[in-house]
Amino acid sequence: MTTLRIQVPSTEGLSIGASISIDGVCLTATTFSDGIVSFDVIPETLEKTTLGHLEQGQQVNVERSLRYGDEVGGHLLSGHIIGRGLINKADRIGDGAQYTIMAPPDIRKYIVSKGYVGIDGISLTIGDVCEDGFDLHLIPETIRLTTIGDKQVGDAVNLEIDSTTMMVVETVERMMKEE
Repeated sequence: MTTLRIQVPSTEGLSIGASISIDGVCLTATTFSDGIVSFDVIPETLEKTTLGHLEQGQQVNVERSLRYGDEVGGHLLSGHIIGRGLINKADRIGDGAQYTIMAPPDIRKYIVSKGYVGIDGISLTIGDVCEDGFDLHLIPETIRLTTIGDKQVGDAVNLEIDSTTMMVVETVERMMKEE
């Protein structure tokens, strides 16, 4: 078990046991003091996500859990990362950007054009899908409010896939095997 300590914008209203997304990974707060929150992280999480490669002082996306009654301003993400992708291309287009993310073969079947994906906890609509991955089109506000604008070609990102798409694909595959 590894303890991860992250400086967060605010601990107001935070309690031990609260879920907080760190670069899209759902973690449980174990202690907090002076703006630093600690999380216990199991080896599987460190292996499947980018958290095992964080460096001291590195900026991360931090998001508190949605509460019932809060506005849902995008797609629903759970913080259940299924793997890592790799930034293969990053082009600035005016104030926005277009990224191409390479996805592992076992994840590609869940990638659907105009579906959505979580990249380091950022809910984004998928653009074109290619053989090895997919494109993302980023607006200036997304670049400004998140860490994605700091990412370079070759950087790894955490991937979360729409759970409904995953369930449909896996159910269809299972039913086809049974026939």
